[in-house]
Amino acid sequence: MRHLTPRHPRSLRTGLCALLLVGALAAAGPFSASAAEADAPAPSAAARPASAGLLTAMSRDLGLSPAEAKERLAAEKSATALAPVARRAAGAAYGGSWFDAETGRLTVGVTDEASVPAVRAAGADTRIVARTADALDRAKSRIDALAAPTGVNAWRVDPRAGRVVVDVVSSARSDNDVRSFLAKARAAAPVAVRYVAQAPETFAAGTVGGDPYYTGNVRCSIGFSVHGGFVTAGHCGGAGAAVRGWDGSAVGSFRGSSFPGDDYAWVSVGNGWWTVPVVLGWGTVSDQLVRGSHVAPVGASVCRSGSTTHWHCGTVLATNETVNYSQGAVYGMTKTSVCAEPGDSGGSFISGDQAQGVTSGGWGNCSTGGETWHQPVNEILNRYGLTLHTA
Repeated sequence: MRHLTPRHPRSLRTGLCALLLVGALAAAGPFSASAAEADAPAPSAAARPASAGLLTAMSRDLGLSPAEAKERLAAEKSATALAPVARRAAGAAYGGSWFDAETGRLTVGVTDEASVPAVRAAGADTRIVARTADALDRAKSRIDALAAPTGVNAWRVDPRAGRVVVDVVSSARSDNDVRSFLAKARAAAPVAVRYVAQAPETFAAGTVGGDPYYTGNVRCSIGFSVHGGFVTAGHCGGAGAAVRGWDGSAVGSFRGSSFPGDDYAWVSVGNGWWTVPVVLGWGTVSDQLVRGSHVAPVGASVCRSGSTTHWHCGTVLATNETVNYSQGAVYGMTKTSVCAEPGDSGGSFISGDQAQGVTSGGWGNCSTGGETWHQPVNEILNRYGLTLHTA
């Protein structure tokens, strides 16, 4: 199940240490692709046994005992399966949903008491909120239409607060352009401001030896295997760019890429490389099988594999966030509390055995902490008509 190019034989241990994803290389044979299925069955709530390494990583990064980590994974899988059912039960009163780590249950915001019995009957807890999810999404879209200056990091819907939360770099709070942007944002939507330490940046890096893949003088990390190649971050390379593997040999090329606006790409590969549905654990955890791409709710745990900082875990902080990079805004991102550093770009975010997205950028590092965004994987699959390689 390990993907090593037969043209460049090396030991299994060496090959794995040099690759981000055990499932990243392209399958030999005809290419077949189909869009991700929106109505695919939800994952079973019965959790497969978690590896000891994964539980150790969650204990390290989330402050959980191995037993608590195991319980949380099972609860999150149940919440993920319940989320679309509870949304339908809430109907027009739906105000968003999130996983509550304290109760281990899914909470659904609703705007009227009349919908509470149906949502609770579906199995979720409820909270009365001020605005529907649709109303908040429309409010965020009005802010998306504004030109954001440097110093404004990102903005997202927070269903629990019933507002659009705008992140501003603390050192820019008195900047006239930032103040002007916030005034326009407040006129367009219900806004709350959050101050953060640093501006966001993408996590590509200059070339160094022994890492997963290279394009030009950039090193990035492979995201997830698809039939015919792999998905990764768009800022790592433009369409047509050649890709080299960890050993310097030709892998393939970028067949599609979008950045800014989006931050996704896919690489079609051959030359003796093939795919398997695995995320590399880097010796920190067992390599993780990929079994689907059902979206984990806000509050759920999520882990990231990257070629620089390897394996780290955290929680989902927000979805559908707009990130204001220096190169331009990127829409529809998921924010997490997981750290990352240059070279981790494009790497895989996974929750349990469900693929979530590819690493885009963030602020901070894995010594002092920070926040990282990922581009949701299902959007990439649907955009390019790809099929995720699953176990």
